Formats: sequence, C-alpha cells, structure tokens
Amino acid sequence: MTITITDHARQQIQDMMKEESDGVYLRFGVKGGGCSGLSYSLGFEYEINEELDTVEEINGIPVVLNNQDIPIIKGTTIDFKQNMMGGGFSIDNPNAIISCGCGSSFRTKDKVGTPGDC
Repeated sequence: MTITITDHARQQIQDMMKEESDGVYLRFGVKGGGCSGLSYSLGFEYEINEELDTVEEINGIPVVLNNQDIPIIKGTTIDFKQNMMGGGFSIDNPNAIISCGCGSSFRTKDKVGTPGDC
C-alpha cells in the first residue's frame, strides 16, 4: 500500500463520495506551487490513464495515484481532524523535509518544485 487513509478520513471521504456519480475515485497526488515548492492535490476523478496512473483500494476507498508522484507520497497518511473551527484533512508525509506554515506545501530531499503563493 502506497499511502494510508485513517478511519476518520475514510468516513469523511465516503460521505463526500455519496454526492458524486457512480464510478468515482479519490485522486491523491502532488503539484508544483505553494510556499515550499510542492503542494498536495486531493479530489475526485472519473477517468484513469492506465499508462500514467495506479489504482489501489485503501481502507475501502478506490484511490488513483499518478505513477510519478508515488516516490514523493509513499508512506503518507491522510487523516481528517475535527475541532471547534470545523474540520479538514491533514496529510503527514514522511518524505517532506520542509513544510510551510500554512501546512499545505512541502519539499522533499529530491523534489523541490516551484515555490508560489501559499
């Protein structure tokens, strides 16, 4: 398994998937940008490119990962945390050596990305 989805995150994702059409996948990956150079991408996907993507079922969620992103996100845990201000997903990536203050961008030893606005 490339990434981990906690039970709290699974429940939230499944609730959100109920509002989508049948055959939806969760896509998790990385894109350039953010204060530290890379940021996470988390959303729903209906189309898979079999040459570029890997599909895994993780804690009951069908997840699509771009093959190029896998070395950057391997070992990452996606969680959902609820507090008095609401809730949101948190991402713990053991490959990130630098993360910005807003928590949405990062840098790894081998991948710097292109810094942008947070």
